[in-house]
Amino acid sequence: MAREDNRRGNRRDREETPEFADRLVAINRVSKTVKGGKRFGFAALVVVGDQKGRVGFGKGKAKEVPEAIRKATEQAKRQMIRVQLREGRTLHHDMEGRHGAGKVVMRTAPEGTGIIAGGPMRAVFEMLGIKDVVSKSIGSQNPYNMIRATIDGLKKEASPRSVAQRRGKKVADILPKREDAPQESAQVAEEA
Repeated sequence: MAREDNRRGNRRDREETPEFADRLVAINRVSKTVKGGKRFGFAALVVVGDQKGRVGFGKGKAKEVPEAIRKATEQAKRQMIRVQLREGRTLHHDMEGRHGAGKVVMRTAPEGTGIIAGGPMRAVFEMLGIKDVVSKSIGSQNPYNMIRATIDGLKKEASPRSVAQRRGKKVADILPKREDAPQESAQVAEEA
């Protein structure tokens, strides 16, 4: 009997170990006018991620703010997506994401650039664990649409490994061939 309890405890511990960071993006207060006055409700938008390539967002509604945030966080954890990052710091390629009237453009960036993005997009990138990215939101400034458009773009991310596997080739065959700079400088020196 004690052994079964111990196993259950371990299982619960294992589920809780992946620590997720969460970021509250927006809270909306709505009111309903009734005979006795006004009744307020709250809607929360939360982005959750492990800062290692997984991110999700959720929205929750309740009569109290903490309850709305809790519901949004639970929903965000349920619908997380995995995104392959290059060198664990940036995107593999430039991409666009769309949702409704919201359109976002995301571009890879060299090391040290930082996160150049607006509020809701910045929250997604920080929770995802991206260090360097340049992005621009075009169209809708609604935080819900901006986050959905960002997630839509991130779902289109394809790493060279996944493309090579899908096409039945090696990663080296897919990546563009780069000329080594030291060889070029040696050739220039020989010509002079």
